[in-house]
Amino acid sequence: MRRTRATIGALVGLMLVLTGVPTVASAGTGQDERDSQTAQLLEEVPGGELVAPGHIVWPELDMEFTAAGANTTLSARSVGSCATGRICAYTAYGLSGSILSWGTCGSIAIPSTFTARSVANARTSGYAQVRNNTTVLATVYANGSANIYGAANNIRCYL
Repeated sequence: MRRTRATIGALVGLMLVLTGVPTVASAGTGQDERDSQTAQLLEEVPGGELVAPGHIVWPELDMEFTAAGANTTLSARSVGSCATGRICAYTAYGLSGSILSWGTCGSIAIPSTFTARSVANARTSGYAQVRNNTTVLATVYANGSANIYGAANNIRCYL
């Protein structure tokens, strides 16, 4: 009987330790990853202004970065968390993760430190092609979105 109680106590204690460690580890790495990605983008793309933790704006490029977990404001015609009138690239499939967005239409370079996995076109007309050099990986029409399979390095927006 004593052996059973001791074994159960040890198993419960081990279970608490094992389930508690990943929670603490994941909570600690989220901020570090966000800060790391923010620092890398600021270094790679000149002219960025850090306006809040995990939020960078490049006024001359009409480009904006919002780290995963940061607050985003939705507008009436937005696509997911992509604001009306913008093209947005996300670091995860299904319009999630960190966001890099542009308000201009044309050929847009994706920084090499940003891995795009999905895209949204919150513009009211036209379409955008996510590309690796000139190879089209995904096409997204106005008010639409798509997942990206492959290494994208630019987005070409058509009015």
